[in-house]
Amino acid sequence: MAVSPPESFIALQRFGLGARPGDLKAIASDPRGALLAEISPGALRITDSALPDTIAAITDVRSIQMQRKAEKQNVQGAPVPAPSAPASAPSMVMGDGMSSMDGGDTMATPARGKGQGKKPKLAVTLPDGQKPGNPLSEELAARLDHATNAQVGFAERWAMFWTNHFAIEAATGQLVRWTVGPFDREAIRAHAFGSFHDLLFAVTQHPAMLAYLNNATSIGPDSKAGIRQHKGLNENHARELMELHTIGVQAGYTQADVTSFAKVLTGWTFGQNQKQPERFGRFFFNANAHEPGPQTVLGHVYNQPGVQQGDAVLAMLAGHPATAKHIATQLVHHFVADAPPDELVALLSKTFMDTGGDLAALATALVSADAAWTAPMQKLRLPQEYVLSACRALSLTPKPQMLMKDLETLGQPLFDPPSPEGYHDDAATWLAPDAMANRLDIAQSFAQQADSSADAREVADAILGDAQSSATREAIARAEGPVQGLAILLMSPEFQRR
Repeated sequence: MAVSPPESFIALQRFGLGARPGDLKAIASDPRGALLAEISPGALRITDSALPDTIAAITDVRSIQMQRKAEKQNVQGAPVPAPSAPASAPSMVMGDGMSSMDGGDTMATPARGKGQGKKPKLAVTLPDGQKPGNPLSEELAARLDHATNAQVGFAERWAMFWTNHFAIEAATGQLVRWTVGPFDREAIRAHAFGSFHDLLFAVTQHPAMLAYLNNATSIGPDSKAGIRQHKGLNENHARELMELHTIGVQAGYTQADVTSFAKVLTGWTFGQNQKQPERFGRFFFNANAHEPGPQTVLGHVYNQPGVQQGDAVLAMLAGHPATAKHIATQLVHHFVADAPPDELVALLSKTFMDTGGDLAALATALVSADAAWTAPMQKLRLPQEYVLSACRALSLTPKPQMLMKDLETLGQPLFDPPSPEGYHDDAATWLAPDAMANRLDIAQSFAQQADSSADAREVADAILGDAQSSATREAIARAEGPVQGLAILLMSPEFQRR
């Protein structure tokens, strides 16, 4: 009969980002307390002052696009506009079809299709003379630092769960790519241990999400702007809010509900005109684009004026019993088992409803439930968890560009899932033979970067402790040098399973 691993190992492996040397002993006396200690807004916060906030990121995008436009005109022999003239800047929302909306903000009809041809690269620089580079590289470096300095990493895993729940594809367009990092820091991490209501509103109203799911350009057909411009509704945001973010596909909503909700959300946009700093880079309600009249969603009629109509529907979804069950099921699926135990789902669903969606209470209920500790450790670490855990285990700080490449190879690049559904977190998705071969390549690369004087057996004892199997212990002992031994450690079932 298999012996259950120590709770200190389960705490670090299942709920956190794996042990660093010394962590197993440090939390051995109170593993659950170590997890509870990280249920704090401060444990989620990334305070790197070099990272831009949303407004700064959108300002940078504006500068890049204006300079590209100027350089293209210069190459073609056309007059070069002054770079300080915001009115001449291109739209920051994806696509080419412009539409003038309330307050002088320029919007575009998003084009999410691929294969539209490569554009020539221009030598663009930001106002301070720095090249734009890849904003995700700096974001990844900050998260690596945050993750490697956490004692357990539960708060980081919690943030990663919610970022994937409210998934955004960075590759969708330039604006989204530059604002997805601030989205994670300002909308997700600022509210992930608060109320689900506040988290949902913050996420829904953030420019990155409004642009990604096309709500920034959705216009009510019978609104002033819709009648004038002959443009209309986009249902993407409403659909994903219901299907993925709140009640779930099993809740029984209809296409009519989606259409009505999309009409409710018309006018929910963000400012892109730098001449209006009170709106620029911020959520605002554009009354001219809002579909007038009452709307029926899930059998309830909403006739509130203006933005209050959307507030009411979103608040209803935030507190809906189906939302509680959907969130509970996803949490248990992510942290505990691909086949979530019914009793644990019921416990978290009840906690959600009893506390009004208090996410700190939900996290506490999860890590306090015995069922969350006794389930077999059969979940497979996702690639992002895997590389962060490897860095913690081997005390590594790879260059961000190298880590970005590793995550791309493993199939889970930062902030760039294949769809609004996010990355799947079941073991079957990540167990393909080529995926394991890629993990082996990454494991060998990390092992080569580790301290050459490290004794792989000692590192394995420190990272796996009593959870280390005799087979793994023997394989590491027989390794031909520390590099092979550390690679075996990183590929062992005990390291990869949670």
